[in-house]
Amino acid sequence: MNLTVLGAGAWGTALATHSSALQPTRLWARDAAQATRMRSLRRNAVYLPDVALPAALQITSDFGAALRHASGGLVVIATPMAGLDEMLRRLPAGLDAGIFWLCKGFQDGTAWLGHEVARVAAPAAHVGVLSGPSFAIEVARGQPTALVAASTDASLREAAVSALHAGSLRIYTSADPVGVEVGGAVKNVMAIATGIADGMALGLNARAALVTRGLAEMTRLGIALGAEAQTFMGLSGLGDLVLTTTGDLSRNRQVGLRLAAGVALERILAELGHVAEGVKSAPMVLQRAHARGVEMPIVEAVVQVLDGRLRPEQALERLLRREARAEPE
Repeated sequence: MNLTVLGAGAWGTALATHSSALQPTRLWARDAAQATRMRSLRRNAVYLPDVALPAALQITSDFGAALRHASGGLVVIATPMAGLDEMLRRLPAGLDAGIFWLCKGFQDGTAWLGHEVARVAAPAAHVGVLSGPSFAIEVARGQPTALVAASTDASLREAAVSALHAGSLRIYTSADPVGVEVGGAVKNVMAIATGIADGMALGLNARAALVTRGLAEMTRLGIALGAEAQTFMGLSGLGDLVLTTTGDLSRNRQVGLRLAAGVALERILAELGHVAEGVKSAPMVLQRAHARGVEMPIVEAVVQVLDGRLRPEQALERLLRREARAEPE
């Protein structure tokens, strides 16, 4: 089975690096100069400078050639959420390949999840999402990682397992792409919240409470959007939430830590150098929650801090003043 990865950022490069040991793999870079440098240096100097790219990994900036390579196999879209619609619309209607995406978040403006974007941009395509607790650098280094391939198409789920489940990477399957996508999007917002709490030195008790209540909020929204509750106890729910809220490689957690230190959001984003999806996703999570009548106080607090309406200590005070309630709620 041939596999093509569209997008030569950290995640796309990492997955292509893993895949190239298993089957013919082609990595597409939008920038022709970047593709040339990567072929010459056998490194992605911008995103994964310390990882040697395998000799077997093919690198190109020719979009048509990248898609022809994937005929009968898989295409993995590895752009940020902002690029998903464009990538799906660029794929030819008769493409003979299954499609997965790696991005986590909501589309700016519509507040759609990936499967909702695909429903409009590529309604006839066989699509799914590949998600779970994973930092790109660890996948690229071959460190043990578990992901979930979610799709309503059983054959597509099994194709992902056949293509990628080997060595240090384990692929589980799910028929609940809605739940997997909600988990992948909302956990980024919770990572900002936990970063703020840790930056304020609130302690491990507070972190545990925040992560647990964050999981409750995530689950409530997911169920309201049509997801299965049990999905949130899996890799793309609890697993990704724990990783992103506690791992210092998390860009969203770093945003929270620096907000707690009093750094302006504009400066944080300028210095970060990579996309922190939680910053854009937070108001859209809240938008979807309000539309469904779902209460998400942690997300609301994060939104108010991000837009400057509250300082971190004020947001904390509001959360602590909330009335007690029974669990699970």
